[in-house]
Amino acid sequence: MEKKELLKNMINSSEYIVFMTGAGISVPSGIPDFRSASGLYSETIYNVSPETILSHTYFMRYPEKFYDYYRNKMLYLDAEPNIAHQTIAKMKNVKAVITQNIDGLHQKAGSPVVIELHGSVHRNYCMKCGKFYPVETIAYNEGVPKCECGGIIKPGVVLYEELLDEKAISDAIYHIRNADLLIVVGTSLLVNPAASLIYYFKGENLVIINKSPTPYDDYAKLIIRDNLETVLTDDLL
Repeated sequence: MEKKELLKNMINSSEYIVFMTGAGISVPSGIPDFRSASGLYSETIYNVSPETILSHTYFMRYPEKFYDYYRNKMLYLDAEPNIAHQTIAKMKNVKAVITQNIDGLHQKAGSPVVIELHGSVHRNYCMKCGKFYPVETIAYNEGVPKCECGGIIKPGVVLYEELLDEKAISDAIYHIRNADLLIVVGTSLLVNPAASLIYYFKGENLVIINKSPTPYDDYAKLIIRDNLETVLTDDLL
């Protein structure tokens, strides 16, 4: 039996499905991933690494340079959900989508329960008064975005050196613990603590859909290396 048929059988026999997604699921939507040869981390800007630019220290020290990079490399407001996002949104018995992505495409596709471990570009807040600002405030202006109170508007994404949201982590753990099928899509599973959440899965069916090997492959019941947009299609429904 081919792997896609095995996946379909697992889906049909499961009552509590949880997806965990990474940057790879949004590549077909035109958003580059991070660690591939053509990913965001393959080039340096200002003679420093993207990981450094996307750190809390760099944001606080060089906000102008941070926002120049952020606008050019992290905002893809014209991106639309692809077939993989849409298939997940239409699939029965999916109780939650846990994502490392900040693009909001799972919600745009219609998934009702999305846990964003690393925040979202669509939520931005004044560091002084806490006022909310939409992503357009940052995307369509220049320089460091400022609130009407004078404070700097900070993206609602988790930067390097910052802690993940405690509620997002606890919600993710809850769903993974209760899942009888965990499907990991488009992530290298190299970034913790997100990747280590897999250890909370107690079910038998762990599926990993990713082009390259991951540190958790030995735990998987099924590994699929094909392009995810040819795997997560309507014929799984």
